[in-house]
Amino acid sequence: MNKTVNINLAGIFFHIDEDAYLKLQRYLDAIKRSFTDSNGRSEILADIEARIAELFMERVKHDKQVIGINEVEAIIAIMGQPEDYLVDDEIFDDESKTHLKTKTPKKLFRDTDNSYIGGVASGLGHYLGINAVWMRLIWLLLVFGSGGTFILIYILFWILVPEAKTTAEKIMMHGEPVNITNIEKKIKDGFDTVSKTVSETVKNVDLPKQGQRIKSTSKSFFDGLSEAVMFTLQIFAKIFGVFLIAFAASVLIALIVALFSLSVIDIVQIRGLGVMALLNATNVPLWLIYIFSFFAIGIPFFFIFYLGLKILVNNLKSIGSIAKFTWLGLWLISIIGLIVIGIRQASEHAFEERYMERYELPITAQDTVKISMSEHELFNGNFKRRENTFKMIRDANQRPLIYASDIRIAVKPTRDSLATMVIAKSADGSHYDKAINRAKNIQYKYQFKNNELLLDAYWTTDPKHRYNDQEVKITLYLPEGSVIYSNKSTESFYYSGSNNHSVITQEHVNHFVQVFEPHVQCLDCSTNKNDNDFSIEMDMPKVKIDKNGIELKSNTSHIKINQEGLDAKSDDVNINISKKGIKVKS
Repeated sequence: MNKTVNINLAGIFFHIDEDAYLKLQRYLDAIKRSFTDSNGRSEILADIEARIAELFMERVKHDKQVIGINEVEAIIAIMGQPEDYLVDDEIFDDESKTHLKTKTPKKLFRDTDNSYIGGVASGLGHYLGINAVWMRLIWLLLVFGSGGTFILIYILFWILVPEAKTTAEKIMMHGEPVNITNIEKKIKDGFDTVSKTVSETVKNVDLPKQGQRIKSTSKSFFDGLSEAVMFTLQIFAKIFGVFLIAFAASVLIALIVALFSLSVIDIVQIRGLGVMALLNATNVPLWLIYIFSFFAIGIPFFFIFYLGLKILVNNLKSIGSIAKFTWLGLWLISIIGLIVIGIRQASEHAFEERYMERYELPITAQDTVKISMSEHELFNGNFKRRENTFKMIRDANQRPLIYASDIRIAVKPTRDSLATMVIAKSADGSHYDKAINRAKNIQYKYQFKNNELLLDAYWTTDPKHRYNDQEVKITLYLPEGSVIYSNKSTESFYYSGSNNHSVITQEHVNHFVQVFEPHVQCLDCSTNKNDNDFSIEMDMPKVKIDKNGIELKSNTSHIKINQEGLDAKSDDVNINISKKGIKVKS
């Protein structure tokens, strides 16, 4: 059971709990140590004790009430901490000395000592240097002018702007330096304005106490509203925290599954030649790329997950500075590693080189040649050209191969007596030797028998050369006057229009076409004409102009214009315009 101590503050006796008394005593001793022994300390300490006595009186409901430690802590929060009273000895020097005044920046607080609702307008008035009455009037005008929007802004200010509770905060709210002179002034300003002395304030302490009770009652509704708004915001914050945790956890789980899956695929594939390995022209180990990617993406989402936990759990322990800097270092290393790998990968496309193969074919100007595409039974193709795509396949001996159908065909006329076929193989590389070596190692075949040219619809290469935009272009030079027939399988391999100076395009597929310079002639089209010629068929009317008017006749219409008006007839409609009006018949 705690003892009760009787104390005398500013001539008023109080019953105070022993623990509360010890805390109050330590507080006053700390304030005394903050001052020097210069003149003026005793008067200020007396004012501080008088202010504490007044605040005690506001909380005492009857003479026998014992002041507990909670009341003492509340008074200390209002009066300020002892360090607020730390000042230099120059404050107490002789008044004949002059000191330079430094301007202290104001800080925004809510002034609840001079408030009607939450002290927002009064606090803004101190911060902007405007009288609180005018500030409230401005706020009301903004509320009505914005259709009530500034009510929400007021509530946000009420929630986010702290209340000026301590003496130091109230001094900073006015933009004054926290020194002993201003502390003394603020303490004296805290007494009731009706009385000018401390003793008169203490004598009339009942009136301020009653006024404070009335003021507290008027503010209870708005305090409840503030708590309701804060509760609503906390609910939304918790929901947002759950969303962050769910989203980040999903991404992290997906990254872990992807890392495991890619690693397994890389291990299962013979010699690591999986799809990712074929695209990796830098020869950097795939496991290193996987790890860099995992940390570069996963670490930010880990901290998003941790942020969600912090929102949900108020007393969640911090992971520590060492862990934070370790994660940051891993993330930076991963980002830098991916950038270096990306630059190296991009450099593999710095050079594009071609390797040309030329073959002479026994095709003369009097021959007809048939062109078809050949598909291997192991490759399961459908005679369709696909650009920038490839597959991993195995040949009859189970050797891995890169398989692609990126092939182009062009036909050009020549005045030579025999036909020539040029196969151009191209590939990219970081330098000339690498690019030309990739191009040389593209495997492409064809067959020519009985004036039938059978072209492979695919090319292959060894996986060790990687896939790096390899392509095959076939140019067939046919003697002028020779006839070419391309079946349906070649359609997607031809150019769709007049391109690369090819006289045969997709429009000529499934037709016998005779090659000339600079055009071709379709031999089995619906109208046998030169492809470069054109004709326009139009129903031109006959025009007759005489004294009777103007008359236009064609196969489908008859128009007559004279003094009586206009008469127009066609297969679908008759129009007559005269003095009698307009008549339309369909």
